[in-house]
Amino acid sequence: MSITKKATVVAVGFGLVALPALAACGSSDSDGGSGSGAGSKTVTLVSHDSWAVSKSVLAAFEKQSGYQVKVLEDGDAGQAVNKAILTKDNPQGDVFFGVDNTLLSRALDNELFQSYEAKGSDLILPEYRADEDKHRVTPIDTGDICVNYDKAYFSEHKLTPPASFDDLIKPQYKNLLVTENASTSSPGLGFLLGTAAKYGDDGWQDYWKKLKANGVKVVDGWEQAYNEEFSGSAGGKKAKADRPLVVSYASSPPAEVIYADPKPTTAPTGVATGTCFRQVEYAGLLSNAANAEGGKALLDFMLTKTFQDDMPLNMFVYPVREAAQVPPEFMKYGPLAKNPEIMDPAKIADNRDDWVKSWTSLVLK
Repeated sequence: MSITKKATVVAVGFGLVALPALAACGSSDSDGGSGSGAGSKTVTLVSHDSWAVSKSVLAAFEKQSGYQVKVLEDGDAGQAVNKAILTKDNPQGDVFFGVDNTLLSRALDNELFQSYEAKGSDLILPEYRADEDKHRVTPIDTGDICVNYDKAYFSEHKLTPPASFDDLIKPQYKNLLVTENASTSSPGLGFLLGTAAKYGDDGWQDYWKKLKANGVKVVDGWEQAYNEEFSGSAGGKKAKADRPLVVSYASSPPAEVIYADPKPTTAPTGVATGTCFRQVEYAGLLSNAANAEGGKALLDFMLTKTFQDDMPLNMFVYPVREAAQVPPEFMKYGPLAKNPEIMDPAKIADNRDDWVKSWTSLVLK
């Protein structure tokens, strides 16, 4: 969850962390225009705040394709998807990036995308494919939503970090966890779905009652939770945050190492691997896209090995293409969970809105 900002934040998984600026978008047509349309040399990508790509990789695409890439960021994933649906008849751009498996059915049911089978789709790992009969979306990346913990806190307090959902409701972890609002935040929703997958339709609400009684704190989005409330993050240390547990991503610890100065020999944060929920993130050609040909070229680019290899250290997500390279830092500090909670997209579609409504009534009121 960015780009060309003086104080840039980019994604860790599908969230945000303060990192060095990564310029990643052109801003105008070669003929001086600023909008996209049929025959335009500008292709516009609409995204949540996690899009990032190396300058050299984007420049190579722009040179090869003849298109300048313009990026419009619309906040957290849930907000961005909702805005894209509301503007689908007159979309802000040509391609939307950032709808994940927790929100996919909402986008498809509202006919947000038109069909296009991107080049390289046959190289996507089978477990990440979706909508293969209509090809309205293209899988781009994957990652795990997991509870992260502040190693220093647990060492100082001589307390073993939690390892599972069950652990989080134990008395020794009272008032230690901060999570995001499931109705406004992608990781917050993923964490809710993880508990629903773990405890079932009849058990997740009872679990959240216990979690609430154990002092879980809920904030609007990932950036606030991680950078302001979590004591283990670089931002949290500066803010004197007091929550040593946060719902974030398995890829957050590598970011804490890679972008630290000086760089530590080990990650200052860890992952409770028994709390992970697997996300897959997609892009699609927007219905009524003004520059559909440019949008198709951009989708093709996002499945190239060059782009897929470039993603992990820019957006802190895992590639979905076969044989794409994963940095050693990822394998050392933030490997994907071996047994994450997963849920069929159809089940998410059937229950998501009711679950979020029930969760809101149970946890926030």
